[in-house]
Amino acid sequence: MNQFTRQSKQAADIQTLPDDIAEELTRLPGEVSVGDAPPISPPAALTSDEVRTIVISLMLTMFLAALDQTIVATALPTIGRQFQDVSNLSWVITAYLLASTAVAPVFGTLSDIYGRKAMIIVSLSLFIAGSILCAIAPSMPMLILARGLQGLGGGGIMPVVQTVISDVVSPRERGQYQAYFSSVWMVGGILGPVIGGVFAEHLHWSMIFWINLPLAAAALALLLPKMKKIPVFHRKRKVDWLGGVLLMASAVVFMLVLTWGGTRYPWLSPTVLAMVGGAVALAFTFVWHARRADEPFLPLPLLGGSVAPFALTAGGCGLGAITGLTVQLPLYYESVYHLSASEAGLALIPLAAVSTIGAAVAGRTMARAKHYKRVAIIGTSWAALCALGLTVTTLPLWGLLTLMAAFALGLGTTFPVCVVSLQNSVARPLVGTITGAMNFFRSLMSSFTVAAFAAILLIALGADIPLAGEHHAAGSIPAIPAEDMRHAFRYVFAAATALMTTASLCLIMMEERPLAGPSKAQPVEMAE
Repeated sequence: MNQFTRQSKQAADIQTLPDDIAEELTRLPGEVSVGDAPPISPPAALTSDEVRTIVISLMLTMFLAALDQTIVATALPTIGRQFQDVSNLSWVITAYLLASTAVAPVFGTLSDIYGRKAMIIVSLSLFIAGSILCAIAPSMPMLILARGLQGLGGGGIMPVVQTVISDVVSPRERGQYQAYFSSVWMVGGILGPVIGGVFAEHLHWSMIFWINLPLAAAALALLLPKMKKIPVFHRKRKVDWLGGVLLMASAVVFMLVLTWGGTRYPWLSPTVLAMVGGAVALAFTFVWHARRADEPFLPLPLLGGSVAPFALTAGGCGLGAITGLTVQLPLYYESVYHLSASEAGLALIPLAAVSTIGAAVAGRTMARAKHYKRVAIIGTSWAALCALGLTVTTLPLWGLLTLMAAFALGLGTTFPVCVVSLQNSVARPLVGTITGAMNFFRSLMSSFTVAAFAAILLIALGADIPLAGEHHAAGSIPAIPAEDMRHAFRYVFAAATALMTTASLCLIMMEERPLAGPSKAQPVEMAE
């Protein structure tokens, strides 16, 4: 009998199904939601030109967020003189950092619920609105509030941009693009103080905010026409607003502890201890709620497993080390090598610039190698050795800068490997959530490291000195003997060694899951 010959002579519409099959069919839903159904035909693949346009627009968007983290710093004295308020100047930066850190997981999760296009528009709209209000602010309190609004938008840009990249580029190729974005972040961070100083001195300080408008408009004009072609992976579900509020509240209180502890209030003061208790209580309440919610804001199982905890820790240690050193090294350069403030800023370039070279090396390796995490293991181990060298040796300036560049080269390999490994470890509808959580924990780790490095210096020096980016009068730093500063910074370099050693161990323990996408290491064979 032919395999296609009917085996029953009864009409198809009167045949009786076997009991087990009939029972199974009764369990199927009676109707299917059109929104949940797959498309009739898959969306057309993005062309290389379209991917390039999307990447350029996203890089411009990220440049905005990077620029506004540092562009205000050099304009602060001018702003303080205009408003005749110097005591609250630090809040112009702190308000932005608090808001951007708190909302990073919020935007990541909401992009998984409402889509990337909606969230990129919301984040850029908040950023533009905040920029306008900053530029026209009539007083210091209004400027601080406007900077907080700007931070809400800036905090959403980073996770949404990284999530959109995960939608248009395969995991194997994604490391190279993460290196591009690291370069943009570095350039924005370096150019920020330069542009801010020029605008404040030769134009008006409000120009540091007005410049955001044409840049944001250009980014939206490039990106929005292409967004409709980006694959859709988000899934509509109920938003756990209570969980989001608890997470943001705990983050804000914790950041305030790191900001005020040791500066405005002693670390063991009742105020700081009460805030620490409040942050811990809010965090435990968030965990308790997340365990009981049907669809929690941040599913706790995402943070477990054999990839996420190790990638989050390694990435946080890497970013914490480079941020902490960037903030505190100018003090070292000025005290030990007697550099001016501008020369000390230029001496930070090897640390910032060479780290992007390390990220580029790791990104290209990921596109070719099967065991892609080895480059990051080697890089972080090398960075730990370089930091150990800084701890135990005394070097001339050129030697210090050379060893610092070598340290940054190894450290930079951490970022693309951690980002891609995290995104590759979760289902597509949760990529935004894990990316937002990653940016959230990295920001907390950076703030913690800055505070920890400052505390180490204060304990080692036993003196009340300006740390963590505080402005100081010319000639105040050389009052500290160079040898005392060298001795104190050895503990800072030792802490950086511990961070990079921890990052290396986490990468060793992290599961190395295969990356989807074309491998350039092997030629593609045609199917028969």
